[in-house]
Amino acid sequence: MLGVVIVILGLIAFGALTAYNAYHRYVQRLLVVPGCQAGTGANAFSMDFGQAADAATIAGVAARDRLPREALTVAYATALQESKLENLDYGDQDSVGIFQQRPSQGWVTTAELEDPAYAAGAFFKALVKIPGWAKLPVDVAAQDVQRSADGAAYEQYAQTGAALAGYFTAKPHEVTCWYTPAAQAASEGVSAKLNLSAALRQLDDVFGRPGAKGGLTAVRRARANGSAVIIAMRGDSWTVANWLVSNASSYGITQVSYGGYQWTAGLFETTWQADAGPVRAGIVTS
Repeated sequence: MLGVVIVILGLIAFGALTAYNAYHRYVQRLLVVPGCQAGTGANAFSMDFGQAADAATIAGVAARDRLPREALTVAYATALQESKLENLDYGDQDSVGIFQQRPSQGWVTTAELEDPAYAAGAFFKALVKIPGWAKLPVDVAAQDVQRSADGAAYEQYAQTGAALAGYFTAKPHEVTCWYTPAAQAASEGVSAKLNLSAALRQLDDVFGRPGAKGGLTAVRRARANGSAVIIAMRGDSWTVANWLVSNASSYGITQVSYGGYQWTAGLFETTWQADAGPVRAGIVTS
């Protein structure tokens, strides 16, 4: 008789635990809002998917052009002031893009400025022409590039820009996004299936082709399991890994591994986790 009671109590406990876990997952799905962030804790910077992708692209172009972190800080402060890091197709008069540059003021064409990688490259090209730009205050350097109505406005984002520059380039696993892959793909109007070819083409556009003195050294694609191993220039690996995470939802990427950590696409995966697999020299994405 005692054995029967124990079995019944065990079944009740198991059923209660199963129900609790199911309820917890259901409630969490209702309460967790998909998004991205750079940094952790009180210093975390929350972003939507567009902002994260734009920030990662700006960092990638800086790596491609072999620019120091000071350049990235100026670019982030400028983009935060001008567009809140959103790739806008409108603005004051004919201003467009993340930096709100104007074709009528010599900033190439509207279509080119609405390409974040192209716009970032144009911004950096103008920045490095300024004598002693790296030693100037952030707002002064930004204003010398932008020639805006109120150059002092860039100063308010100098500290945030410096923090983002560290998160997107140097600090391990500090950039993350969380979402349900199928739902996020539907919201972006793209397929949830892995499109690694498109991701690698865009990676080349942002970081430069491997061997072209940009941010990438080599890309090895494994056709059997739909993955790729990406070797970055010294110091640029986390910049590449963060770009892949920030753009994962657009290309159906569900895993990115580097440096003993692995990011997995999911609504509950808000941080990178330690990777139990072997540590590889490159960034593995699939």
